[in-house]
Amino acid sequence: MIVFDLQCDAGHRFEGWFGSSADYAQQRERGLVSCPQCGSQQVAKAPMAPAVPAKGNTRSEAVLDAKQLSNRPMTPEVEKALAKLAQAQAKALKESTWVGDKFAEVSRKMHYGEADEKAIHGQASIEEAKGLVEEGIQIAPLPFPVAPPGKLN
Repeated sequence: MIVFDLQCDAGHRFEGWFGSSADYAQQRERGLVSCPQCGSQQVAKAPMAPAVPAKGNTRSEAVLDAKQLSNRPMTPEVEKALAKLAQAQAKALKESTWVGDKFAEVSRKMHYGEADEKAIHGQASIEEAKGLVEEGIQIAPLPFPVAPPGKLN
């Protein structure tokens, strides 16, 4: 997944999560990308500073720093809430199994009793996620991006 900072023609900024840059371009061309605040479909990528994370092998546990999540100063309350959310996600991931791009397949197997139920996380396309929801399979997106195991530098 890739996260883009987006901005509509009215100046509203928001994030969009896509499978790839090509995914973003295709969805935008099809009119599927719109501002959540005003509904405008005149959306473009907003300028963003590159995020350069710490080397993955320098820390035993990847915990997000709330100060790095915004390009504007945050109130202490928002910073504290984001830090707690990042800690909760880190704990959940530690107790979960990475299934990569097999997320939809593994979720279905567990839902239909073909595999033991356990906490999992991985990647799914928008279409796969919608299909799971339509089948009544409970899923939820992670609030912060996650690098697959072995992809940290």
